[in-house]
Amino acid sequence: MATNRTFTMIKPDAVANGHIGAILDQITKAGFKIVALKYTALPAEKAGEFYAVHKERGFFNDLVAFMSSGPIVAAILEKDNAIEDFRKLIGATDPSKAEEGTIRNRFAKSIDANAIHGSDSDENAEIEGNFFFSAFERF
Repeated sequence: MATNRTFTMIKPDAVANGHIGAILDQITKAGFKIVALKYTALPAEKAGEFYAVHKERGFFNDLVAFMSSGPIVAAILEKDNAIEDFRKLIGATDPSKAEEGTIRNRFAKSIDANAIHGSDSDENAEIEGNFFFSAFERF
C-alpha cells in the first residue's frame, strides 16, 4: 500500500559543495512537503547499519567511508505518488545518465558521489525514515 511518503538524504558531497538550499528548493518546488528534516552526521558504524543491505558487495566499505565523511541532511517527504515522483526528480544514479534538470544531473559529480539518496519502495522509505526520525520529529 502506497504511503505517499518517501525518505531522502542529501549526501556529504552535495552538503560540502553548498547545495543543501538549492536541492531542498528543487524538492519543494516539485510539490513535496517536508514532514521531517535533520542536519546530522553518520558515524561509520551507523552508516554501516543504514547500508547493511549492501554488506556483501565490493563497494560497501567505500560507501560507508563516503557516507561518514561529512554531514548529511535527512528528510521525510510527502506527496501523492511520492516514491516514483521522487525517483524521477533525482534522476539516474550515474549523473552522466541522469535526465537534464534532475537533482543528480545538476549537483552530482560521479556515480559514487551522486548527491542524494531516494527510497526505492514504500517499505524501504518506512525503514529508512525510522532509522533517522522518531514519531515526535515528524509533522
